[in-house]
Amino acid sequence: MIDLPNEHLLLWSGLGSYFVAGVLAILGLIFQRFPARLVALGLWSGLILHGASLGLRWERLGHGPFINLFEILSSNIWSFTLAFALFYWRLPRLRPGAVVILPMIFVMMGWLLRVHPGDSTFPPTYDTYWLYIHIGLGKVAMGILLMAAGVATIITQRHMFGQQRLAMLPDNATLDEFGYRCVAVAFVFHTLMLLAGAIWAQDAWGRYWAWDPLETWTLHSWLLMALYLHLRPLFHPPPLVAALAIWVVFVAAFLVFFGVPFLSTSTHQGIV
Repeated sequence: MIDLPNEHLLLWSGLGSYFVAGVLAILGLIFQRFPARLVALGLWSGLILHGASLGLRWERLGHGPFINLFEILSSNIWSFTLAFALFYWRLPRLRPGAVVILPMIFVMMGWLLRVHPGDSTFPPTYDTYWLYIHIGLGKVAMGILLMAAGVATIITQRHMFGQQRLAMLPDNATLDEFGYRCVAVAFVFHTLMLLAGAIWAQDAWGRYWAWDPLETWTLHSWLLMALYLHLRPLFHPPPLVAALAIWVVFVAAFLVFFGVPFLSTSTHQGIV
């Protein structure tokens, strides 16, 4: 029997707790009796176990979990789940949304299971606190965008399967407004991420902006968010159209985090 390192055992235990929380949420929807406390227990237990795993890896390697794909997926699963857990705690009316948002995180968990957990090295140009600020702001922005994508998914599912779908949640108009506010807050953090990244780039490479692929795609996602935030109050589209627009914004931002860094050969490669 293979004796996995403690950090791996903690990681799989944490992912298992997330999965249990999601299964309980889905069963609660099926039987129309949502187990709010049990889902919360699964979320926070998973966050503690998973966070301990990330901490052990950080201590062992001497740098944060944001160099290779395994570290980026693992740390973003943790930050996305933390974002949802905080929303779950502060917004009780949206708790049944776990049946949509947690399966979205499960997709990333499945991806993580297919990635080799190899060690990584920390380039000298990344040794600045601006890097941590830059990455932290990006994780907050993506976590909030995930909440927006979650409510957008609920709206589209109701359109496909009827208003009784997820009837325990607020109506589509309320969810639409919540999604808009989430994108607005995410836009603020996305903007701050760009500014912090420019300062880091000046320290690391002596320039604020170089139009490399990741910088360019990040700007594209920022412009898409700005376009959505301007057009929605101007044209007042129905909730379904607004939900689809949120998904366009989310997919663009997701590709910036998990696509461009591993296709590009720029200095940003592998850093999200």
